[in-house]
Amino acid sequence: MKKYVSIKGGGTAVDFETAILDGFAVDGGLYVPETLPKISKQQLQQWKNLSYVDLAFEILSLFMDRSIVSAAELRQILSTAYAPFTKKSIIPLHKLQSREDTYIMELFHGPTLSFKDVGLAFLVNLVNFFLVRKSQRLTLIVATTGDTGPAAAYFSAGKSNLDTWVLYPKEMITAEQEQQMTHLQHANIHPVAVSNCVDGGDDLDAVISKLYADTEFKEKLNLSSVNSINWGRIMMQTVHYFFGYLQVTDNVDEKVSFSVPSGGFGNLCAGAIAREMGLPINNLIAANNKNACLNRIFQRGVFSKAPLANTVSSAIDILLPINFWRYLYFKVDGDSHKIKSWMEQFQATGKVQFDSETVRRYQAGFQAYSASDQQTLSVINDIYHREGYLLDPHSAVALQASDALAITQSRQASAEKLICLATAHPAKFPEIIRRALKSQQLPEAAIHHSIETAKVHCQKVYLCEYKNLQGALMHAMLENWELNVTK
Repeated sequence: MKKYVSIKGGGTAVDFETAILDGFAVDGGLYVPETLPKISKQQLQQWKNLSYVDLAFEILSLFMDRSIVSAAELRQILSTAYAPFTKKSIIPLHKLQSREDTYIMELFHGPTLSFKDVGLAFLVNLVNFFLVRKSQRLTLIVATTGDTGPAAAYFSAGKSNLDTWVLYPKEMITAEQEQQMTHLQHANIHPVAVSNCVDGGDDLDAVISKLYADTEFKEKLNLSSVNSINWGRIMMQTVHYFFGYLQVTDNVDEKVSFSVPSGGFGNLCAGAIAREMGLPINNLIAANNKNACLNRIFQRGVFSKAPLANTVSSAIDILLPINFWRYLYFKVDGDSHKIKSWMEQFQATGKVQFDSETVRRYQAGFQAYSASDQQTLSVINDIYHREGYLLDPHSAVALQASDALAITQSRQASAEKLICLATAHPAKFPEIIRRALKSQQLPEAAIHHSIETAKVHCQKVYLCEYKNLQGALMHAMLENWELNVTK
């Protein structure tokens, strides 16, 4: 049976279902499979012409036992998950005219217009599948910097076995992202707007960690999460790296590079794991904004926290890339003692300086760049006026990073292709698009009917000050739980 273990080494190995439903491991660590499956070139060739859903079936099947999720059940979950997506291909790729062999992978054609739909469509439906089978109810709690929250809320809405609490830093996300959560009137969806979060989503993650540490509270509410701490998110996100690679290559001997806008390292972690599994990825570009948490790790070998900067690419305004620990676990050959020691050192001192051998290992195949707001806005403007193609501010960070690192020039000699991940629809950021294009008139590509519809609906939301959040949230969650239990 396929087993999952904590990167910190605590507890015992668990099965796939337990890892998914628990979210965090019992010792507070992140779950990973005991061993990663390896993909051969022959398998890649066999997958060359598969649809996204059929490819997902093949890859996900490698991580779960048929005794836990049968082939028919997995196909049904995938079919249900991706039915709301508006493109037949699920994830189309757009080839840029102004960059040699450069593609934009459009991950935003799900119902809430961000790449989080791709992972959460499957994960929330998988969690619900397990709960229905066990006749159990689960409380999901997620923190969001703008995109996870809407996706978690959408896919949880109306599911009687799920109660979903979505925390977001008030005024640090766009009104459009907020309305995607607050317009939902389903009784099991609870958006919580938190004021005065100095460190944004990182502050919210800290409170969620405290709720998890309260064993009595966690067990009473059957608490879990579908943030990227959940292995299911990372596992599902490996699929779009395989899919993108197979779409743009002529044969499976080619290598491809990916540029990924990143803050929490979840999407990049999935890419790194896909490479560990055997996908021929040359470089993974960690495209940061001014917060530069990944730059410090990859350029200076330092895991540290700095004051939060509010940027135009707000969904990656994150200080602590928690999934880096998951990636690092594989780069130190599964040495959980090292991971636990480093995590404890960071908890105690706020900083870890990695040794040179560790840095050498995890740097291999990675590059990092920090884009300024002005660079981000300029890239949006440039691509729109050159090609009539509109990037959102996060996709622009990815393209700016690849340009600045001269990846385009270095690829030309080897004819290597580059895929930049477009993680959100421009309609979620109208004011930023106006700034970038220097026009109050939004182009059609910056408008989406679902965003406009959400604006005219009633908004439902809890309001809370950060200083009161832990106690106030526990009170609200317990009251809601009791009401549902006594129904």
